[in-house]
Amino acid sequence: MSTVIEQSVEARLVAAAPRMADIPATLHYDGGDPFAVRMTFPAPATLEGVDVCWTFARDLLAAGMEAPEGDGDVRVRPYGYDRTVLEFHAPEGTAVVHVRSGELRRFLEATSELVPAGLEHLHLDLDHDLAELMRDA
Repeated sequence: MSTVIEQSVEARLVAAAPRMADIPATLHYDGGDPFAVRMTFPAPATLEGVDVCWTFARDLLAAGMEAPEGDGDVRVRPYGYDRTVLEFHAPEGTAVVHVRSGELRRFLEATSELVPAGLEHLHLDLDHDLAELMRDA
């Protein structure tokens, strides 16, 4: 059984222009890193012209769909009935995107089937991680 889940989503970039641009994004979850999700935006959709990947807590995404969450680089909040807003804060500026909440729910359900929420610690290989840290020291 695969321990990786990837799901494409359509994100709407909130900008000063009246029409929000649709941009592709990919949500990624790896059971080997059970607390985290990644959201990647492809090079054509970024100012830098390179893929941009944000890593943040799966719990942040789940909680932010119900009420505003986050006070760091990534913030998540519900927006109306069927959208969720994700804010990505960097020194270069802030990107704000809207994603359909149903797409995020499907992704989170798939991750929960792989690693149930609250049982992430059972999927960590602490001995391996500690050995890697000691090897690098």
